[in-house]
Amino acid sequence: MSEKVIEIKDVSFYYKEDSNASLNHVNLQVKEGEVVVLCGESGCGKSTIIRLINGLIPFYYEGQLEGRVKVWGRLTQEGDIYDLGCRVSTVFQHPRSQFFCVDVRSELAFGAENLKFDKDEIIKRIEHASRELKFEHLLGRTMFQLSGGEKQKIACASVSITDNPIVVLDEPSSNLDMHAVTELKAMIQYWKQKGKTVVIAEHRLQYLKEIADRFVYMKLGKIVREFSSVEIQKLPAKELMSMGLRNLSYDELEIQNYNEAKTFMRIHDFIFQYKGSKKLSLSIDELDIPKASVIAIIGRNGAGKSTFVRCLCGLEKKAKGLLEDSNVMLKAKKRLNNSFLVMQDVNRQLFTESVEEEIILSMYEGKNDLLEEILKEFDLYEYRKQHPMSLSGGQKQRVAVASAIASARDYIIFDEPTSGLDYFHMQQVADCVKKLQEKDKTIFLITHDIELVYSCCNYVLQIENGMVKELYQLNGKNESRLRNFFRAI
Repeated sequence: MSEKVIEIKDVSFYYKEDSNASLNHVNLQVKEGEVVVLCGESGCGKSTIIRLINGLIPFYYEGQLEGRVKVWGRLTQEGDIYDLGCRVSTVFQHPRSQFFCVDVRSELAFGAENLKFDKDEIIKRIEHASRELKFEHLLGRTMFQLSGGEKQKIACASVSITDNPIVVLDEPSSNLDMHAVTELKAMIQYWKQKGKTVVIAEHRLQYLKEIADRFVYMKLGKIVREFSSVEIQKLPAKELMSMGLRNLSYDELEIQNYNEAKTFMRIHDFIFQYKGSKKLSLSIDELDIPKASVIAIIGRNGAGKSTFVRCLCGLEKKAKGLLEDSNVMLKAKKRLNNSFLVMQDVNRQLFTESVEEEIILSMYEGKNDLLEEILKEFDLYEYRKQHPMSLSGGQKQRVAVASAIASARDYIIFDEPTSGLDYFHMQQVADCVKKLQEKDKTIFLITHDIELVYSCCNYVLQIENGMVKELYQLNGKNESRLRNFFRAI
C-alpha cells in the first residue's frame, strides 16, 4: 500500500482582506506516485491547495489558516520553506515569475545549486535533461529569447533536474500550443514512471484524461466530487459544461459564428527583427484583414503571433509597415491610439488599487455609467473593491478582458484571453467578444484554445516562422483545416 505523502485535514483558509473562504473545511489525501488533477471553476480553490502543498501558504501569502497540512508526515506550518523546497517542486502558470537568471543554462542550474548539488552533477543532469526532453537547441539562449511554451519547458526541466519526489503544477498548459501540450503530457508521464507524486490544478483536462489517477472536482472552496480517469471520461459533454469543466473531446464542437466580412483592411510591408536576431521575426508583404470580424491567430509557440499583433497595434516602434483602413494609411502612432492589447500575463497590466478603478482607468471620460454593467457581466461586481492582485488567475484575466471591452477602441487584441479560465468564463469571454463584433470592432485573438475559436471566431489566421501561412473564413468548408492544425501538432 502506497504511503500518503500529502495530507490536508479539515483545512480552511481566508486570504488577507478577503471575507470569503478560499478553502472551506477541505480534506484531501494523495498517495506516493499518484497523479491527481484539481479541477473546477476559476476561483474554486485549486491554486490555494497548490500553495498549501509547496509552502507558499503560510510563508508568503498572508491570511487565516485552520486545519493541518502534512507533506511526507511533516506539518508545513511548523517547518520552513527550504525544507519543503527539498521535497516539492513547482511549475507556475506564468513561468516568468519563477525565473531568476538571464540565460537558460544558469536558470536550469539555479534550483540544483540552491539544494547544494555538486557542480559536475548539475552539469550532468542538465545535459541528460536536455537530451531526454529534447531542448538542446535552447541551451545557448537567453530567457528573453524564449517563447511562452519554451519557458514552460525550461520550468519543467528545472523540476526534473532537482528530482524532488513531489511536483505541483498550477495551470501548466494555459499558454501552450498543442505540440507543447503533448510534450507536457509526455513530461508528466515521465515523472509518473519515475514514481513521482504529481498534483495539477488545471482547466484543460483533455490531455490528462489518460494519465491522471484521480480528478478532484472543487466548487466554492470545497471538494464536491472525485472521479477516476474512466469515470470522468464517461460524463456527457453537457454535464461537464454544467460543472464548468472543459471538453474532454473536441469532436462535438460546433462553429458558432458564421458571419462573413463585408469590408477589409490591408497591411503593407510589415517587417520586424528583434535586436540580436539574425533573421526577420516578421515578414508580411500584403494581407487583407476582414473588418468587424473575430480573427483567431493560431500557430506554434514562437511562430510570431505576439510579434505580429505588437507590430499591428504599434507597440514595436522599430517595426516597419502600414495599415490601410478605409483608404487611410495608419502609421504606428495612430494604430496605437486605436488599439487595446490584453497581454498574455495580465499581472503586467494591473496597476490600480481596486477592480473598479482598473476598469475605469481604461474608459473614456463620461463613460463611467457603464461600470456596473461591465462588472456584473464578468461576475466581478462582488470583487469591485478588492485589489486586483488578490484575485485568482482566472479572475485577473476577467478584469483585463473587462478593461479592454470598456476601452471602446476600434481594434481589440487579446493575447490568450482564456488562459486559466473555466468553461463558464471562457464562454463569457466569447459572448462579450461577439458583442464587440456587433459594434463593428475588429478583434484579434491569439489563442491555443480551440473551444474559444469555435465559440466566437469567424476567421482564422495561421502564422508560421513570422509569415502568414493562411487566412480563411471559419465555416463548414474550412473546418477541417482548423481541426487538422490542432491534431497535427
